[in-house]
Amino acid sequence: MSGFQLDRIVRKNIRALKPYRCARDDFTEGILLDANENAFGTPFEAEKGIFKASLNRYPDPHQSPIKERLLKINTAIKSTGNIFLGVGSDEVIDLILRIFCRPGVDKILITPPTYGMYKVSAQINDVGIEESFLTPGEFQLNTKEIKEKISSLGDTLKVLFFCSPGNPTGTYLEISSVIEILECSEFKGIVVVDEAYIDFVDQKNASATKLLEKYPNLIVMQTLSKSFGLAGIRLGVGFSSPEIIQIMNNTKAPYNISSLTSQAALDALSDTSISKVHTSLESIKYERKRLAEQLIKLEGMGDPLGQPDANFLLIPILGYASKKPSNLRAKKVYLHLAEQLKIVIRYRAEEVNCQGCLRMTVGTPEENSALVEGLKQSLEKFQID
Repeated sequence: MSGFQLDRIVRKNIRALKPYRCARDDFTEGILLDANENAFGTPFEAEKGIFKASLNRYPDPHQSPIKERLLKINTAIKSTGNIFLGVGSDEVIDLILRIFCRPGVDKILITPPTYGMYKVSAQINDVGIEESFLTPGEFQLNTKEIKEKISSLGDTLKVLFFCSPGNPTGTYLEISSVIEILECSEFKGIVVVDEAYIDFVDQKNASATKLLEKYPNLIVMQTLSKSFGLAGIRLGVGFSSPEIIQIMNNTKAPYNISSLTSQAALDALSDTSISKVHTSLESIKYERKRLAEQLIKLEGMGDPLGQPDANFLLIPILGYASKKPSNLRAKKVYLHLAEQLKIVIRYRAEEVNCQGCLRMTVGTPEENSALVEGLKQSLEKFQID
């Protein structure tokens, strides 16, 4: 985009930062006596699975093997210098705020309904929050309003967070809208596209990573938590220009990715595991369609909102007589499912433009069947508006 200058947007203290360096930045083999580790090893046998990692040693500060494997499955990414690894996407979000936003001065823009950690991280970092609601029903960017806010807020608006597919909307943002904002000459800040659910989108070549070469102010986030089924290892990924990635690496903790996480990620990114991920994705997409078809047949369930582009559905509960989205009935159904039937979903009725909505993850065939039966029982129990 014209007018973007990285040096102008990075906080002065971050630009002047001398990153923590250790001997492992330069040397990773041999007799390692540099980091005050316990050379006698762990107090338990560590020979199988992820425990084959050397747990008595600090982890690799660069994690180059993981980045090399990520290159194989992200063809739009040119080098490992375009990749940052964080403790989940949440660390990536926090670093972006700490690098680019001056506490008490600068602002971010979010597009509700959206992922809640953007706001939480901004509040923790004392960064202001502007909002532009997604279009009702379609859950797409209101580009006209966003550009108006860019114009009115000027240089204090530093970061735009776009979640695609959205959470809780499950809807993929039209890439043309993202490009429209990236092309806005008035905006001198960072555009972040959060693609935690991108692998569930049916459209081919859907990722915004293909835009990275053209737009130096773009950061694309992905994760191993969703399609890879590795939420427990907490590994998030940020893709951007080498200049931005270097600043993120300078700012992060030196050993942020644990050895256990690293080994699990390497195993998951093997050719065999990638093949299994593709099989799992097809199963989830099939179950997503089947679950939606069964749910809309239930008396009291509305049609799913947005588009089915993630591994969950957002569906309104309708009032018994009014046939309109009902927050009261939705809350009763949600609590009955969790407390009595031990089926836990998410209550999302109080999110903007999500009246009466419950968000439900696509589970196994058995779990989905139990959910449908549980919703049927709960709707019959609470015949209220």
